Amino acid sequence: MKKLENKVAVITGAGAGMGKAIAQCFASAGCRVIAADINTARLDVLKAEVEASGGAITTIIANMAVESDIEAMIQKAISEYGTLDILINNAGIMDNFQPVGEVDNATWERVMAINVDGPFKAMRSALKIFTAKGSGNIINICSIGGLKGGVAGAAYTTSKHALVGLTKSTGYMYSKSGIRCNGIAPGAVNTSIGETIDMTKITPLVQDRIMTGMALNPRTGNPEEIAQVALFLASDDSNFVNGHIMVVDGGWSTY
Repeated sequence: MKKLENKVAVITGAGAGMGKAIAQCFASAGCRVIAADINTARLDVLKAEVEASGGAITTIIANMAVESDIEAMIQKAISEYGTLDILINNAGIMDNFQPVGEVDNATWERVMAINVDGPFKAMRSALKIFTAKGSGNIINICSIGGLKGGVAGAAYTTSKHALVGLTKSTGYMYSKSGIRCNGIAPGAVNTSIGETIDMTKITPLVQDRIMTGMALNPRTGNPEEIAQVALFLASDDSNFVNGHIMVVDGGWSTY
């Protein structure tokens, strides 16, 4: 039997990068996937690839800054497959590496809306289903930026620290309800998140304080390597793992 046979998962930011790799990995493991993203073309490619491999997938356009989109995404799992077992909060954006003194309100609010408010609202919606059935699994894609202070800008770093706290709080509070909540803290990974960075805003301060640390990274990871960790956390192999943030960065953050 496959590790996620007959399970239903919602995966955000599934059109590319880690989200796409997780969707493909889960589908191969027998999971029925609801793949959410803001990019229709990327979702179409993902759907074709998963179905060509014999997997079950439904796609939906969802902006994690829009609450009605989030609710529709969760309800899509119910309407298509009758339940929800796993929520993967993967969608996220960067912040141009800007320190506090350089961050404008619009950037701060957008980063928080997508990186924190979106996952929170998706978790709240999913938990209504999980608590009613007495089981469920939430996996938040955090970042080593949620554990350290020097690998991203102020907005992104704050958002990921908040997501780490939300993950631990949820894992603890629902630990007697048959529900687990864990996080993955990747280092640098080959994904499309770079598309959300405006390199013209990289200032001398950023070059001095952040970019010098980037040189310490032993290597860049592949999305498939993160997907395998997500599969472990989503499966029964990790039944006793809860409220944990699993660092997956090739050793970068051990410096």
